[in-house]
Amino acid sequence: MMEFGCRTDQGLVRVNNEDFFGSAPELGLFVLSDGMGGLEAGEVASRLAVDTVLAHCREAAANSAVPLIGEVIPGVSDVSNRLASAVRLANATIHDEAMRNQLRQGMGATIVAVQFTNDRVSLAHVGDSRVYRLRDDSFEQLTQDHSFVGEQVRQGAMTQAQADATTLKNVLLRALGIDPEVAVDISEELVMDTDTVLLCSDGLTRELSDRQIAQILAGAEGSQEAADELVGLARQAGGGDNITAMVLRPALRPVGAMGRIGILGKWLKGR
Repeated sequence: MMEFGCRTDQGLVRVNNEDFFGSAPELGLFVLSDGMGGLEAGEVASRLAVDTVLAHCREAAANSAVPLIGEVIPGVSDVSNRLASAVRLANATIHDEAMRNQLRQGMGATIVAVQFTNDRVSLAHVGDSRVYRLRDDSFEQLTQDHSFVGEQVRQGAMTQAQADATTLKNVLLRALGIDPEVAVDISEELVMDTDTVLLCSDGLTRELSDRQIAQILAGAEGSQEAADELVGLARQAGGGDNITAMVLRPALRPVGAMGRIGILGKWLKGR
């Protein structure tokens, strides 16, 4: 079982909210998507992304004979392969809808999805929405942005300071719905009972630093409180985009607020 809290907000600039999230707690599955495409198309794309992933995984859980979409990824679990299949299906669903409806041509979405199974979590990812983990003295981004800026930083062509200041942050190299097929990043991580996992759209990370995010995750008493504080602080910092946060904690051995503050202190000393 997971303790989880979720919050989404339109922000202070956008006229609508193109972020969408959903969960299947019975499967340990949590999904977040940030839509794009203007008018209402971004809202359609993000909702299609989340609903398709949840529906495909639920159908497969009820019937193991449901075929996988795309090739099997060697070296990862059946759960991870099913998650990749669900994201590929979401991509095709969004692309097909855009082709059928002229008003929705060019719509797309990012996606992050995590599924917890026993002591492991599977992560599926396309775009620049992110998954983070706070563990003991480590706060780590578990996904890599599929963006022009992210690629420039990884290649050493741009410093992180330059990346933070550039106006090109919204240029994606990969997103759902743009092409008939998409490459899905899949990874697996061991889960510890003191972990806190965050799924978020870029509206959060453009307003808050890693240090600010870690402080809130470490100090909040519960997952919902953490999600509320993160989104509220991002609004106060400018709210230039839609903002969504999903905060997840294994409900195995709760860590008190004072314990998390002690953990955070160790992490901050290393910054």
